[in-house]
Amino acid sequence: MNFAANGFPWLTLAGGLPFAGALVVALIPALPADSAAVDARARDALTKYTALAFSLATLVVVVIISVKFQVGGPAFQFTEQYSWIPQFGVHYAVGVDGIALVLIAMSAVLMPVVILASWHDADQPGARRSVKTYFALLLVLETMMIGVFAATDVFLFYVFFEAMLIPMYFMIGSYGVGKRQYAAVKFLLYSLLGGLLMLVAVIALYVYSTRSPVTGQHGTFLFGLLEHVALSDTVQKWLFLGFFIAFAIKAPLWPFHTWLPDAAASAQPGAAVLLVGVLDKVGTFGMLRYCFELFPVGAKYFTPLVVTLAVIGILYGAIVAIGQQDLKRLIAYTSISHFGFIALGVFVMTSQGVAGATLYMVNHGFVTGALFLLAGFMIMRRGSSLIADYGGVQKVAPVLAGLFLVSGLAGLSLPGLSTFVSEFLVLLGSFSRYKVPAVFATAGIILAAIYILWMYQRTMNGPTNPSVASMPDLKSREVLAVAPLLALVVFVGVYPKPVLDIINPAVRTTMTQVHTTDPVPAHPVTGYAAQNGVAP
Repeated sequence: MNFAANGFPWLTLAGGLPFAGALVVALIPALPADSAAVDARARDALTKYTALAFSLATLVVVVIISVKFQVGGPAFQFTEQYSWIPQFGVHYAVGVDGIALVLIAMSAVLMPVVILASWHDADQPGARRSVKTYFALLLVLETMMIGVFAATDVFLFYVFFEAMLIPMYFMIGSYGVGKRQYAAVKFLLYSLLGGLLMLVAVIALYVYSTRSPVTGQHGTFLFGLLEHVALSDTVQKWLFLGFFIAFAIKAPLWPFHTWLPDAAASAQPGAAVLLVGVLDKVGTFGMLRYCFELFPVGAKYFTPLVVTLAVIGILYGAIVAIGQQDLKRLIAYTSISHFGFIALGVFVMTSQGVAGATLYMVNHGFVTGALFLLAGFMIMRRGSSLIADYGGVQKVAPVLAGLFLVSGLAGLSLPGLSTFVSEFLVLLGSFSRYKVPAVFATAGIILAAIYILWMYQRTMNGPTNPSVASMPDLKSREVLAVAPLLALVVFVGVYPKPVLDIINPAVRTTMTQVHTTDPVPAHPVTGYAAQNGVAP
């Protein structure tokens, strides 16, 4: 068993810290059933502060990784490789390029924010499990999120891809509201279906790699080797579909989206932030990393179909969002529209489009996170998620209304805020290759203004609804949870260069891999593609 690490194992530390925190939280002694309420509150407070401390420590490690990352350096940095199951070529292999790094950084920023905002989520009447279980699940989920973006072994990626379903399933089913169990099961079944299709493709990819001179006639799951395994056009198309459908469900791309509104509406606000802000990005990240670089011919073949689905998703999500009467469902449908923009930017296969889509993934995580958290604060105070139960909130809670306005304006991509930069790049990259889809996609900007401003008008403006007349404004802890997200939204909107400088080299590498790959004839018997002029 050989271990190779490029310096200190920073990525293992970043992924291991939250898992260690989950173990510490789980080991906090349980109190006897007859313990005083004050003891229970003290134990719960210790649990929350422990979870917060480990999430902040993880953020510090990720900041160090970001500072040490060499822009323009090797494609993958902070690499580690450990032989895990040598009989099948499975490795614990991690590393980050610019695309993976910004998504890991987004995840690390969101987790302490979610923990702060979720201070009382596990105390809600719908909860069926302990407070420490809830926060332990959050920390386990952070380990999975970092692992799935950092994995450079396809089998390891698949393990994280599936394992992250478990904590989210329990967070929705045990701590959610409304039809939480229905939503949790629907989320799990959709995701498992996609995961099983991807597993078949992963196994097939391993089998094809066993016959490749690149791998020395031994099967492998290492991404760096698999991207050089030549496959026939037909094989690439089928394997592309196996991966793409799993990622389209995870994203979710229309028409694989139906699980998201139920899951987001039933989850606690903090869980909804991680579900829509991070877990769904695994789908679009997977399209870019695995579908493009492993199956470029398949990606090109299905591009017209995916671009069409993306445009439909943009318009469908926006139109349905306009008609929503539930705050969380409205935000969920806006995310379906935004994911259409991200998928469009990815599959137009231009550097501007892909860079914009990657930046959009990060910006969407922060903006949607702020919207879900602020909606959650409102719902907790009013006890209802129906838009009709609000009105005139800005008169009684001006801080909440002001932060909600900034978040909403970011959601409609107002110039000066971060989403404008990413959406502009996506449309600019789209117009250069697919003018008609880009024109239709532009209509999504108009629809976004309708659903955001109308939602704000109905909840914050007008006469004060008697049911919210005594609504308290945000507490300092709640402001502290949302303020960093909005600060990043404004900063990146005004000065996106530092983030784009990290993203662009990785985008260029990916596009080079896609555009320099020509169709390869298949061997008439094996179905493998010829390599170096010799068919395997």
